[in-house]
Amino acid sequence: MINPGPPNTTGIRPLRILLVEDSPSDVAMTVDAFREGRIVTDVTVATDGEMAMAMLRREGTFRDAGRPDVILLDLNLPKMDGSEVLEVVKNDVELKAIPVVVLTSSGAASDIGAAYDLHANAYLKKSIGFDGLRSTLSGFEAFWLTLACLPARRERPA
Repeated sequence: MINPGPPNTTGIRPLRILLVEDSPSDVAMTVDAFREGRIVTDVTVATDGEMAMAMLRREGTFRDAGRPDVILLDLNLPKMDGSEVLEVVKNDVELKAIPVVVLTSSGAASDIGAAYDLHANAYLKKSIGFDGLRSTLSGFEAFWLTLACLPARRERPA
């Protein structure tokens, strides 16, 4: 778990974000962008789709994993691609209420349409470079972590 946000002196629980991303440089930039944000976050990283599903289902070494408040999901992933992860999450009665925001490099209309067909809650195109990503994530933070009302975490019994 990575805690990139400012020190939590408010007593408000940090927002849990599951970042499903296989690019180490994109992970580092995303974590740095959240570190500069206004919201205290706990970011957990899954580097492929199978790992993300194991975390969400609390399987194996992830049996103590906490439920995220929101999932940031890349589409281009090894082992199980992001579209498959999205489809499984949105068809699982225990997971489907977790907002899934696709964050990917593709701006293709077919990818955008397919993600919404699979019930993505939002689709964000990654910007080039750190400044662009920081701007994108600032908008994500402003909406999803400040304005939107997220469902209460429903922790599954271990």
